[in-house]
Amino acid sequence: MEIKWKTCFRVGLSIFVLYLCITYWSVAFGLLTTLLSAAAPLFIGCVVAYIINILMSFYEKFYFTKSKNVKVIKSRRPVCMVLAFITLLAIIALVIGLVVPELVSCVQLIFNKLPDAMNMVVAWLEDIQFVPEDILASIQAIDLESRLEQIVNALVSGVGNVMGTVVSTVASVFSGIVTALLSFIFAIYLLSGKEKLANQFERVMKRYMKKSGYSKVKHVFSVMNDCFHRYIVGQCTEAVILGLLCALGMFILRLPYATMIGALIAFTALIPVAGAYIGAGVGAFMIMTVSPIQALVFLIYIVVLQQVEGNVIYPRVVGSSMGLPAIWVLAAVTVGGGMMGIAGMLIGVPLAATAYRLLKEDVNKTAVKPMKKVEE
Repeated sequence: MEIKWKTCFRVGLSIFVLYLCITYWSVAFGLLTTLLSAAAPLFIGCVVAYIINILMSFYEKFYFTKSKNVKVIKSRRPVCMVLAFITLLAIIALVIGLVVPELVSCVQLIFNKLPDAMNMVVAWLEDIQFVPEDILASIQAIDLESRLEQIVNALVSGVGNVMGTVVSTVASVFSGIVTALLSFIFAIYLLSGKEKLANQFERVMKRYMKKSGYSKVKHVFSVMNDCFHRYIVGQCTEAVILGLLCALGMFILRLPYATMIGALIAFTALIPVAGAYIGAGVGAFMIMTVSPIQALVFLIYIVVLQQVEGNVIYPRVVGSSMGLPAIWVLAAVTVGGGMMGIAGMLIGVPLAATAYRLLKEDVNKTAVKPMKKVEE
């Protein structure tokens, strides 16, 4: 076997790079973290552009598609892009406007009613004579209002140097604004020239990759794009249906905060499996400030609605389009949430669906090959 010097050079270079990575791992990891932090606006811009592209493509299907006017054709992309951004911002503003004010008022109401509730609990314990008298006396001696004031004062005093806190807060807010602005600009560039960028990327892959490797990479990206597109569209459709059914049922049962909790359920339902339960917990917490009985009725209704959603709505809207078994959905949500939190829950399912589909295709190919040989 003839050994070429290029092969020896590549092996030696690979071993040298591996040695550097092992020896200077902390430095390399710090450099990698810095690079990822610096490139955060680009990653966020790609995510925003992908989501906006779904809305933009939808609007482009209906924006004077039969018109042959050059000005109308040139205006299709910017007009549809603006409409897509306005739609996304309007949805976010609507959810925040409906949920946040009511949630803040409910928390304030709970803090105001907590002392009276504790007194009612103590009086109830006295009536049933279940708790010893010395424990009741110690509970009654607690001045809950003063304790709450002490807790609030401790939190305020524990903030530390006010000036330093203000400076760090302003710096973080300014950094977030700059990141959001750069991400927004990058997303606009991606959307306005997506065909040209896709063509350039395809030419680079064809130039530096073998034909078989290029076909495999293109197929992987195609499957991934299809899974993410189906997941986003299906999950948003399922969330809207679930939120509308929740609000409608609450109106029929005459439960408070129907519109706000319906919007909250629709927003949290974007998180697979656990999202609706998170929204249900917050909704029950808010209704409990009005009536504990109504909160119990709401929880019963949500459990019934979740059964209908899990067995009827989700399989038809999302499950059938993704083609991913329920056990793998749960596994993807669990692993993704443990690694990356809510973001991991959101991207875990389409990534698992991509891997599942590619693995299924490969297994089916290997299973079909012997059958062909037997037939020959």
